[in-house]
Amino acid sequence: MRAVVVTEPGGPEVLQIADVEDPTAGPGELLIRTVAAGVNRADILQRQGHYPPPKGTTDTIGLEVSGHVEVVGDDVEGWSVGDPCVALLAGGGYAELVAVPAGQVIAPPEGVDLVTAAGLVEVAATVVSNMDHVGLRPGETFLVHGGAGGIGSFAIQYAKGQGCRVATTAGSAEKLEVCRRLGADIALDYHDDWVTQLKEATDGKGVDVILDIMGAKYLDPNVKSLARRGRMVVIGLQGGVKGELNLGLLLNKGATVTATSLRYRPVNEKAAIVARVAAEVWPLISSGEIKVAHETRFSIDEVQQAHEQLTGGNNVGKIVLTF
Repeated sequence: MRAVVVTEPGGPEVLQIADVEDPTAGPGELLIRTVAAGVNRADILQRQGHYPPPKGTTDTIGLEVSGHVEVVGDDVEGWSVGDPCVALLAGGGYAELVAVPAGQVIAPPEGVDLVTAAGLVEVAATVVSNMDHVGLRPGETFLVHGGAGGIGSFAIQYAKGQGCRVATTAGSAEKLEVCRRLGADIALDYHDDWVTQLKEATDGKGVDVILDIMGAKYLDPNVKSLARRGRMVVIGLQGGVKGELNLGLLLNKGATVTATSLRYRPVNEKAAIVARVAAEVWPLISSGEIKVAHETRFSIDEVQQAHEQLTGGNNVGKIVLTF
């Protein structure tokens, strides 16, 4: 099969198309013929050599795909060859075929084409599982950075649907307007003093929950922005891995800072998260209550351009690779 391989850690130029051995469906697994694969920030980190796959997982990049069932492994029920599907992966998505535990595979949302569906499952699973992790509640104020991106655009709508007041940051007037259209109550340019502006917008209280994609760069300003008993969950490291934490401020607020990685969770946990996405999120997408983010498509042969688009600073919404 054709797959994207990384010749060595580096920039987009290290991504090459090669013929590699086909994977096989083991017991409890499905083999999927890929229609499209979502492109995520984690893919950039893996390409650069900073985010290795879990032990025993293929080195091929890619955390989510859509496609059709090619082979049904032993001990798998409820699936037939040819069924359309989407899958949450630990790796392997940038390839024509991928083997995945059946519990991490679900049908696409009703009314959504397979290419678009490829960019939904990882975002939905990430946001829902982390909002459960920090116990987001109706009436709370929620902050997500990068509101015009894949995670941000979904998180804004999901939190609004949970009855929360939503704040976000973005880097241009155009992106801030996208955030407002998605439902953000507070939209702030991160080039400005967003910490002070957020404090003013919340009457000095701060925010109850932060979903953070930035990591070290925003650690101190995020803690300053938390309300008393606020909770922050770090899910991305775009701003680095080592920062300074003011423990005194955290103590005074009785606040919590935590971090999670969806990729390294056990299969049974991923299966439970994916099942919840199918049961609770897919109906919201099919009904239009959660709108699908703006989408940019590249063919698999344009994978280098796709990575350049994601890191270039002007991307809005989701990027998918088509096969």
